[in-house]
Parts: sequence; structure tokens; C-alpha cells
Amino acid sequence: MSTATRVPVEVYLRSSYEPDAEYVDGEIEERAVGEVDHAAWQAAIQRWFFAHDREWNIAVLPELRVQVSPTRFRIPDVTVLDIDRPAEQVITHPPIAVFEVLSPEDTVLKIRRKLADYAKMGIPQIWVIDPEDGASLRYLDGELLRQEVFDEAARGISFRIEEIGKLVRR
Repeated sequence: MSTATRVPVEVYLRSSYEPDAEYVDGEIEERAVGEVDHAAWQAAIQRWFFAHDREWNIAVLPELRVQVSPTRFRIPDVTVLDIDRPAEQVITHPPIAVFEVLSPEDTVLKIRRKLADYAKMGIPQIWVIDPEDGASLRYLDGELLRQEVFDEAARGISFRIEEIGKLVRR
């Protein structure tokens, strides 16, 4: 049985991967490359939050490295940041929200592990979008729940996810 070669964190952070890869406990994990439906949803999520960035005091960035623990770096499809947080090249503070848009190659086990990492970091809004039917799922207390409203009341952000769906162009 072969074992994966362990890569030090420093090597991962200095390296470039095409597309960018995640780092989990010393191993490099390739990410699924999105297809048109995936990319269309990713773009729509970004457009929605860009339209409100000044109002909500946020920044929205695609495929950004987020250090969820000392030995794990995840790359959400879309990350929503508090603009008042210190600027970081690799995010170490919990973002306001992360979105994962499912790809055909995603497995339930793999996506759940990612979502659990986000939750352990303290990210309050963790979302999964199924581009096939536009279903929106929120990861909350270890469960994936079908939810239609993004509500971060403490920040004054509340909207129906279907508003993002209206921006999807294929």
C-alpha cells in the first residue's frame, strides 16, 4: 500500500497549483474544476455580494485560501469577508460566509469534511449550492439543511438565495 508524500505547510504556501489545491494535514488535495453551471453560480454569488459590498461593509473573493486550522487550508468557491478585518493574503480569521458550489466530482464525504472544517473555524454562514437545480443548503450544527434565506442579522444582511439564482447566466 502506498502512502502520500507529506508536504510541509511552508512548501504548500510557497507553491502554485493549477488550479489551486487544498492542504489537509500535510497532503495536497486537488479541487474539482468547475463546469459551466458551477462557474455560472460562482459568478452570480460574487455579483450579488459585489452589488452590496459598500452597504454591508464586505469584500467578496473567489477561490481564496482560508487557513481553517494550523494544518488545513481550504479554498471555498466564494468567500465573503468583513472589510474591517486586517488584510491578509491567506485568511486566518473566520470569514462572514463561504459558499461551495457542487461539482460532479464532489462526494458527500469530501464536502462534509470541508464544511466541518469551516464550522470549526467559526464561520457563521456556510452554504452549499447545487447548480443542477439551484438548491441552497446551509451547514449548521453538523447538518446540511435546505434553507432559502441568508440571514446574518448582526450585520444587517438578509436576503433570499433565489435572488442570487436570478443572476445565474449560462
